[in-house]
Amino acid sequence: MANPIHAAQPAHEVAPSATRELAAFGHRLSLDAIPTDVLKKAKEAFIDTVGVGIFGAGLPWGRMVIEYAQVYGKGGTGTILGTDTKVATPFAALANGVLGHAFELDNLRQPSMGVHHGSTLIPAALAVGEEVHASGRDVLAAFVAGSEVMSRIGLASDNTAEKLGFHSPGITGTFGSTVAAGRLFGLTEKEMLCAFGIAGSLCSGLLAFTKAGNGGMVKRLHAGRASESGVLAARLAKSGFTGPDVILEGKFGVFEAFTRNPKMERLLDGLGTRWETLRICVKCYAAHITAHTPVRLLEDLKREHGFAGGDIAEIHVATSEKVLSHHNIVAPQDVATAQYSLPFCLAIAAYRDPREPNSFLHAPHEDEALRDLARRVRLTHNPESDQPGNAWATRFDVVLRDGRRLTAAGDGFRGAPDTPMSDAELDGKFLALSKSLGADKSRRLLDRLRRLEECKNVTALIAV
Repeated sequence: MANPIHAAQPAHEVAPSATRELAAFGHRLSLDAIPTDVLKKAKEAFIDTVGVGIFGAGLPWGRMVIEYAQVYGKGGTGTILGTDTKVATPFAALANGVLGHAFELDNLRQPSMGVHHGSTLIPAALAVGEEVHASGRDVLAAFVAGSEVMSRIGLASDNTAEKLGFHSPGITGTFGSTVAAGRLFGLTEKEMLCAFGIAGSLCSGLLAFTKAGNGGMVKRLHAGRASESGVLAARLAKSGFTGPDVILEGKFGVFEAFTRNPKMERLLDGLGTRWETLRICVKCYAAHITAHTPVRLLEDLKREHGFAGGDIAEIHVATSEKVLSHHNIVAPQDVATAQYSLPFCLAIAAYRDPREPNSFLHAPHEDEALRDLARRVRLTHNPESDQPGNAWATRFDVVLRDGRRLTAAGDGFRGAPDTPMSDAELDGKFLALSKSLGADKSRRLLDRLRRLEECKNVTALIAV
């Protein structure tokens, strides 16, 4: 298959740059150039995202953002997931981005590199798609283009943005949503480049809540703002608004401002031939992705040896440097920060069913048994996690009160690219999360999403 990015450039254009190459790819990628397995993975991401967003609409912080969108965005074409409310496109992207990230259930890349497809890219694609009456095929192509661009920005950042305190989806997601919105708005290649330049000034999101131990609701907002910002950047560019054409690699650009020692060669490596969209994983627990392998290992040990939370004396986890620096939160003060804390996620998995979202919802940070066990989780560095593509490598020990020491190791979970959920498992997650619609509506919506590529107008796709 020919690389869809390397078409001939007009002689008068400036020499190629990473920003130009990625913008050109985002503009030109055709549906016919996308392999079948990549499109299947894209469609699965849509199914997962819509279900997660519907669940998010019922959470307190989700309702707060829905109310905001209704106050300032009423009268538009964009559907807020889980409701029959229509608002203006930017507000639909904002609200659905927050709903998609509202409970740590959204799909993302493995290893993450700060790339969350379900809460940053898909909300913008759906909102703009409804405004312009795009087909399912158009939305799928826009998604894959945005996914490939944002993945490479994440790969080049090498996770250093979060070491500086920025929440990476607020950076990568802004560009992914810009690509998707720009394609659906019909931007020219020059306008897409301008949209990139605008998007760089809209990146945002700080991880201060991880050290404060509170205020974790803002994490949900970072994804929504990334989605909304993509709509803003694309729409302004369509009107002639401009931005710097070397926003990624230029002086004071994204990588200089938000990262340290980026791997710039990753920006274009394999573009159009190696499909990063295939690295999307679907979460099985309502927990930060770094907790998924440890929680899975704890589940396996509980199942094999028949112990319960009260039987545990200590838990020892050898994990990544990022977990040690960002996720070793032993006394979270709200639900969102508890979901971001590996010790607390393990305590929840020890005492509750981690596959049930409500296990993470009902004030886990106020449960004294969970608080006590979280204080007895010991985290150390696992050198295996430093190897490329191995960030989730975990060595795990549970010390029981009767003196037994149980050991496990792994680097994945059900829903990761190497152990993907089956269609039945993915459908089951969707139906469980969307049960607020009622069984009949939930099933009809799932059936429409399963036939996304046949949809002539996405406005009819997500109507409830």
